[in-house]
Amino acid sequence: MAQIKADPNKQSWEEAEFPILCETCLGDNPYLRMTKQSQAKECKVCTRPFTVFRWCPGVGMRFKKTEICQTCSKVKNVCQTCLLDLEFGLPVQVRDTALGLEDNAPRSDVNKEYFAQNMDAHFQNPDNGLGEGGFGKANSAGREMLKKLQRTEPYYKRNRQHICSFFVKGNCTRGAECPYRHEMPQEGELKHQNIKDRYYGTNDPVARKIMAGPKAGARQTGPPEDQSITSLFITGVTEDIKEPDVRGFFYVFGEIKSIVVVHKSKCAFVNFTTRAGAELAFEKSGGGVSLQGVPLRVSWAKSRPVGARTEQKGETGPTPEAVMNALQAGPPPPPGSAGSFTYPSQDPTYQGSTSKHR
Repeated sequence: MAQIKADPNKQSWEEAEFPILCETCLGDNPYLRMTKQSQAKECKVCTRPFTVFRWCPGVGMRFKKTEICQTCSKVKNVCQTCLLDLEFGLPVQVRDTALGLEDNAPRSDVNKEYFAQNMDAHFQNPDNGLGEGGFGKANSAGREMLKKLQRTEPYYKRNRQHICSFFVKGNCTRGAECPYRHEMPQEGELKHQNIKDRYYGTNDPVARKIMAGPKAGARQTGPPEDQSITSLFITGVTEDIKEPDVRGFFYVFGEIKSIVVVHKSKCAFVNFTTRAGAELAFEKSGGGVSLQGVPLRVSWAKSRPVGARTEQKGETGPTPEAVMNALQAGPPPPPGSAGSFTYPSQDPTYQGSTSKHR
């Protein structure tokens, strides 16, 4: 009787019990419910069937699922869903550029299959010295650069719902009950992203934006052209940093109209009454300050967005643009002050004389 040989390719198909995910994709929900489907889809890199996991990261977030197999995830040391580096949370192109790594992964279907089988054998042997990612001996200068670029905490904004297509067309009638985001999509190169480009670290628009940003060494050297912008945006604000601390540092550069500290978003706005005061504050801060021993990043606030469309009639509630405008505008003037403006410097409680950050 003839013996039927087992298919070696089928034997290497993935059977996993839990996905390889970053903290952001996993979400902040401690009671996570996940569905598992064995060999439900093809990996978007090596095209081999793999175990697909699907879950909801939290309330008001969209359902997410794994996109690549665990072998491809281990080769690049990336999350199976967002394909960002597991150690630094950055795109592969940013990491490889900083560490001087070369991408030798094959592109053809046959070579990808053979390469994936060999990597499976390597990962099953913990004594081969390869490890997951193999970045242990990377140069220290590159790692320091990546530590400056990385986010220190999860960025759950990536898990938001998709934009409502009916709202974009101007005919969404569900209002506040709509489970999708009511905002206009942003134009630009970030709109065109490819999962294979992100995995291989080539032509990734997100990576180009990060490497060209202020934290990557290209600091914002001049003020924005819009002369109406007189606000500075501060990130990295902790619970220990209060409004008097921020005011005590920035009041010496010019008259301050208002200061808005949002601890939930770890940011703050410093709104100057004049453009000259804002420019002097940004110049002297050099793009970063230290308050209460916490390093903060200082950048120019963006111009106030103008909504392309209005909500349908009968809908209530402020739009995201209105909330941002309210933050930048600051609190309303006190009653009885109409017709006469009082500069903050005329009030001794606004001078920050008791603050240690003078």
